[in-house]
Amino acid sequence: MNMDIPTKSEKERTVTPNFITDIIDEDLEAGRVEEVVTRFPPEPNGYAHLGHAIASFIDFGIANDYGGRCNLRFDDTNPTAERMEFAEALERDVAWLGWRWDGKFFASDYFEQLYEFALRLIEEGKAYVDSLSEEEIQDYRGTVTEAGRESPYRKRSVEESLELFKGMRRGDFPEGAHVLRAKIDMANPNMKMRDPLLYRIRHEAHYRTGNEWPIYPMYDFQHPLSDAIEGVTHSLCSLEFVENRAVYDWLMENLIGSPRPYQHEFGRRSIEYTVVSKRKLAQLIQEGHVSGWDDPRMPTLAGTRRRGVRPEALREFASRVGISRTNRTVDIALLEYAIRDDLNTRAPRVMAVLDPVKVVITNYPEDEEEWVDAPYWPHDVPKEGSRKVPFSRELYIEREDFLENPPKGFYR
Repeated sequence: MNMDIPTKSEKERTVTPNFITDIIDEDLEAGRVEEVVTRFPPEPNGYAHLGHAIASFIDFGIANDYGGRCNLRFDDTNPTAERMEFAEALERDVAWLGWRWDGKFFASDYFEQLYEFALRLIEEGKAYVDSLSEEEIQDYRGTVTEAGRESPYRKRSVEESLELFKGMRRGDFPEGAHVLRAKIDMANPNMKMRDPLLYRIRHEAHYRTGNEWPIYPMYDFQHPLSDAIEGVTHSLCSLEFVENRAVYDWLMENLIGSPRPYQHEFGRRSIEYTVVSKRKLAQLIQEGHVSGWDDPRMPTLAGTRRRGVRPEALREFASRVGISRTNRTVDIALLEYAIRDDLNTRAPRVMAVLDPVKVVITNYPEDEEEWVDAPYWPHDVPKEGSRKVPFSRELYIEREDFLENPPKGFYR
């Protein structure tokens, strides 16, 4: 490796070397990138959960290891589900985890630029306005074994599509009347490439832009172009987006050129017995099963924080989970171990007798008292973690630890 590449030694690394760091090492050595730039892009439609702790560890940790930059970006292009409350909570939780972003952005910052990109695709004959219904579009898309059919509106002239799209922008049409689609290949074996939707009409107020925009970009259009606008070099995402990479690359080739970001997928991590779907967590709140996103029973970062878990424990958990190319389920014991291990030498112990029975030691002097070391677990913790308790003629023990006529084998 060239000596001027700003990487850390293996002991200093946040993230254990893996196939993604191998890719980055090759990119740096080949001169394809000069600085590593990543982004952490949550959608502000709920609070951050344990899955976000793992994903943010990858994005921020890798940027940190290479002396690069990581942006915090809110992918906020769905006005029906997103709120400023969620954006602020996500920002608060990312900061609590200990991550420091180099820039904070919103996809809604780029609405005008994204609109211009869409106009350019139409002008170049690479996108068209489709007037099929949602059900018809789905039917025309075909199946995994059958090619799709071209929409009858696919042959619309550039001028007609431009005029319709500008009308969509003005708010001239009701929801569902038209959509903007890329003109790629309706027979492509990757169904994501069968003329994917780029824009749809939504007469909904956006939590940041209000009623300024009656059209909103789709994720597969917005996300790659937002990466490019921000100068991201390595767009890291979970394996569920592997098919979307073809659309990502198509947009880069047709709108950005070089230099450009590249998408790399890692295996998604689910946790045993743990729901990390924001939709399902929201349902728990709506049905009154929990008090809110920060209920201590929730697997959100806010709820976890209220349970007394420290961010260091979650970062250690994410580190132990690791990065691989395949999806897998993580044993919840790994999370519990990371939490216990972090609190072990930090959390103060409290010893109490909850259901007391008074014990009088008749052969111990009434006016004496001595302080002795209390038994302490685990025994390999430094002595500074122990405490002294008073020992005298009168003591209190737990009621369940005493029997006047104990059976054989009762040692308490």
